[in-house]
Amino acid sequence: MRIARNAGTLFVAGALTMTLAALAYPAVIGVQTTSSAPNRVIANTPTGPLTEADRDFVVKVRAAGLWEYPVGQLALQKGTIPAVRTAGDHLVRGHAALDDTDRKVAATLGITIPNKPSPQQQGFVTTLSSDTGKQFDTDFANILRLTHGTIFLTVAKIRSTTENSLVRQLADQANDTVLDHITVMEKTGLVNFDQVLFQETTPPKLPSQNVTPPAPAPGEPTVVLTPPAGSSASPSPTVR
Repeated sequence: MRIARNAGTLFVAGALTMTLAALAYPAVIGVQTTSSAPNRVIANTPTGPLTEADRDFVVKVRAAGLWEYPVGQLALQKGTIPAVRTAGDHLVRGHAALDDTDRKVAATLGITIPNKPSPQQQGFVTTLSSDTGKQFDTDFANILRLTHGTIFLTVAKIRSTTENSLVRQLADQANDTVLDHITVMEKTGLVNFDQVLFQETTPPKLPSQNVTPPAPAPGEPTVVLTPPAGSSASPSPTVR
């Protein structure tokens, strides 16, 4: 195993009342480090106050989909056992639906979201792109089980603390999606729980630039994670 090697419809009537002119994500975000003041309210919106932690969560959900979706496609192509290909299908479908919700939440709340994953996340894609055969299956199951186990804790914290109803609904959908993905990874029978749990509880200390998705260029079109043909996307929350 090589985990340690690399390290639906959302509408809100009326204009938002923002305390900041723009909600671009901060310089340090990603899997490991967010903001030094996560509880600071950065905007007052019709769906409730928005904190730095809320904003960072929306960005994290987006960044997760930007690397897990293509990795799911890799699993569909390269998986040598049905359980790995099934897990890949869940990644593709789950993140297409979750990203659809996330992009709508971000647009409604005025949050800038990335079009590329962080260098650390891109490293996972590079590893799995170069893997073949059983090594792909093993790395795939363990990397994805590790990363989903880590973000699962973040989802729970945001869901229990946010006062913004849109972020809360996004967290609900993320919780269901992440739990599903944890489950299908475990069903592959390839997860080394001792190593995964050790790395979950003792994550490496990485430079902030390694865990920060690059900001999109001005005017850059938003990348859309398209559901597979014939699939039905998971229902997204509706704000009344």
